[in-house]
Amino acid sequence: MAYNAVEMSDWQISEAAEKNMPTPDEWRERLNLQKDEIIPFGRLCRLDFMKIIERLKDKPDGKYIEVTAITPTPLGEGKSTATCGLLEGMGKRGLNVGGCIRQPSGGPTMNIKGSAAGGGNALLIPLTEFSMGLTGDINDITNAHNLAMVALTARMQHERNYNDEQLQRLTRMRRFDIDPTRVEMGWIMDFCAQALRNIVIGLGGRMDGFTMQSGFGISVSSELMAILSIVRDLADLRERLDNITVAFDKRGNVVSTRDLEVGGAMTAWMRNTINPTLCSTVEYQPLMVHAGPFANIAVGQSSIIADRIGLKMFDYHVTESGFAADIGFEKFWNVKCRYSGLKPHVSVLTTTIRALKMHGGGPKVVAGLKIPEEYTKENLGLLEKGLPNMVHHINTIRTSGINPVVCMNAFHTDTKDESAMGRKAAEDAGAKCAVSTHWADGGDGALEFADVVKEACEEKTDFKFLYPLEMKLRDRVGKIAKVVYGADGVAWTPDAEKKAKMLEDDPRYDDYATMMVKTHLSLTHDPAVKGVPKGWALPIRDVLIYSGAKFLCPCAGTISLMPGTSSDPAFRKVDVDTKTGKVQGLF
Repeated sequence: MAYNAVEMSDWQISEAAEKNMPTPDEWRERLNLQKDEIIPFGRLCRLDFMKIIERLKDKPDGKYIEVTAITPTPLGEGKSTATCGLLEGMGKRGLNVGGCIRQPSGGPTMNIKGSAAGGGNALLIPLTEFSMGLTGDINDITNAHNLAMVALTARMQHERNYNDEQLQRLTRMRRFDIDPTRVEMGWIMDFCAQALRNIVIGLGGRMDGFTMQSGFGISVSSELMAILSIVRDLADLRERLDNITVAFDKRGNVVSTRDLEVGGAMTAWMRNTINPTLCSTVEYQPLMVHAGPFANIAVGQSSIIADRIGLKMFDYHVTESGFAADIGFEKFWNVKCRYSGLKPHVSVLTTTIRALKMHGGGPKVVAGLKIPEEYTKENLGLLEKGLPNMVHHINTIRTSGINPVVCMNAFHTDTKDESAMGRKAAEDAGAKCAVSTHWADGGDGALEFADVVKEACEEKTDFKFLYPLEMKLRDRVGKIAKVVYGADGVAWTPDAEKKAKMLEDDPRYDDYATMMVKTHLSLTHDPAVKGVPKGWALPIRDVLIYSGAKFLCPCAGTISLMPGTSSDPAFRKVDVDTKTGKVQGLF
């Protein structure tokens, strides 16, 4: 039964659907899992990754389906909604299907973006748990990350307070002589707190720490979250948590988590995070939640771990990439798939008439303000001008050798002629296309979508990476800029080019992934530039080094690791029914 998505809010739909949500025991029976492969967590459960993957290691993988999007408006174009809708549509067809999406951060949930749980009748449940911590992964990552900073700042204080003999006797560690101006990590918390971006710590006396500049990022921006998304098992996690660069000494040498002897304790905090949490759609299709890294600085994917067990448990496994195809899909294609060894069958490009009109020159879309009427009334001219953005992303997916399927994520204000124009442009560009009303109608509205994806899964693919691992960093960046973004080339600042050359000459970085850092709101580095711009160069100002994740991150433009809370944040609408204890106002 589809709920009235126009009259009911997402939290009301979730509350109604949760009454029949499967229990952990019901999931175990339905998914053919062993008793010890389910870890109950209240009305939710974790899946014991290591036990499941060991038992099913010889079972053939199912079909692997990735979901991405065109360049979005600030409101997003519904990748999670499309993921839920596809699961529900395939479920209606009687297929054994499941998926995985990323865990939302408390920052966007309490700000302007909401929970990223889909919406309407294509919604993940239970919405409250999903939106507010779930089974604790982000909390564990926050503690592990901040423990590394505790280890560093305590060490700096002790080195200031004691001579070499006292230091060796009291700590059994050598002096690192850490450079306070070259501390690579900061602190993290899971809210958008712009007041904490730049702070001074250690004020007071000699026993109150080491005085220096510092700052906070949001928890999902932590390298630890990026690591969780790409590890293959607990041993891999343990090794990577020992290799994080925390700071540099005054001679320019790395001071790592291994040097500070904190990697083991960090792993202890994160030991349970390797097990995905099992949720569902409102039509009770299984949907895992695992990892939630930034997409515009880290890999922006749900985890390799969840994909590995999903492909064993389901005949069709759906995974979602963060942001548009120039960021999320590119990193899925050239980083995640390279790390996992998995080859996708289909990539779904989520598209909306609203976003295409924006790329055609429509007025600015601002989260929290009323959408201009150009986006809610038929305007074929504006739509036609915006179609090249969709075609550009289709061509990017086709370059990988994967079959693209365009999902026209339908709004009730879309007209038949607008949908027909979008469909024709997609098909003319070589993609299959489906118009889907899953938000309003659930699985019944996604039957065409499900059928088109199923058909595409049976077609041959010729999956290939954009570049070989032997390609040098600057050449990789140049190829990504030209092929994926449509730039004419790359403009390196002198300092960034010097750093890139140093990294290219050092064999330690030969197997590091190239993790581009740029805005998600444009194909360019400038979020204000829409459509498919021509005649521009991508400016690179720095290259960040994530030594635990093994990422080299070329930075185009300025990216903040700590977003700010808006003037009209979502937390104003969130409350609790004091009679039932249920949370209201989430979306």
